[in-house]
Order: sequence, then structure tokens, then C-alpha cells
Amino acid sequence: MANAIYLHYVFDLWAERWRRQEATGDAHRFLDAMRARFEEFALSLHPDKTRLIEFGRHAAVRRERNGLGKPETFNFLGFTFICGRSRRGYFLLKRKSRRDRVRVKLREIKEALRRRMHRPIPEQGSWLAQVIRGFFAYHAVPTNFAALSMFRYQTVRL
Repeated sequence: MANAIYLHYVFDLWAERWRRQEATGDAHRFLDAMRARFEEFALSLHPDKTRLIEFGRHAAVRRERNGLGKPETFNFLGFTFICGRSRRGYFLLKRKSRRDRVRVKLREIKEALRRRMHRPIPEQGSWLAQVIRGFFAYHAVPTNFAALSMFRYQTVRL
């Protein structure tokens, strides 16, 4: 809990103040300021996980105009974030469960089911229902139906 409070002070409160007082729409300026802020507390940004990408409502149009193809995606908190379109053609932020994370979870379930193989069926079912509810509680977001459906199918198969 102390880490969360520390990061709240180091980043969250600072970022809110920076947005209100200094933001001009320049992501490069924000990244430089954030890097400097973290350094004040002997923290650093992970170079493989920190990058600027063109993302959002107008990213697809701008990238297409510049011949760059579709907007990049990014991974965050177990999801892949994608610029998409609704059925009516409006911008839609799509979130899909990361395949690698789903694969790991299914592997963990398979191993746990093997260990529980000789337990009473109702006990196994109760445990499995709890695992599925927990997964769905976190991953059940709009635009993620296909990943949830696949997870449920694979869990039933196991």
C-alpha cells in the first residue's frame, strides 16, 4: 500500500497539476517533464514500456493521410488497446484481453485442475466457477466478447 501512496504523490497528483497548468497538447513535453519528475525521486521509466504513439479519435485518418497504415496498439493492465470503429463508423476504443495473459491463465487452470482431479466434483466445480467469475469480473469490458468466449470455451474443454 505504501508504494501506491508514493506513486500517487510522485505521479498522479503531479500529472493532474501539470495538465491544468502546463499542458499545451505536446506529448513530448509531458514525457520529458514526467521523466524529470521521476528522476527527482530516483525512479525511472522502463525504456521498453514507455513510448509515444499516435492514438485516438483522429489517429487513423492522420496516419492514413501520411501513408503510415493503421494506428499502433499498446498493452496495458492485461489488455491490448486498439483504435477501432463502431458499426455506425464512430471512433471506438477497443480493449481485448492480451493473448499471452489468457494463455498463461489457461495453463494455470489446467495445472490446478490436475492437482484437484481427485477432489469431489462439486468442489472442483465451485473452485472453477470462482476462477471464471474472477476472470470475467476483470476482463468483461465492451469489445472483449470474443476473448471471453474463447476463454470460457477453453476452460470448459479443460
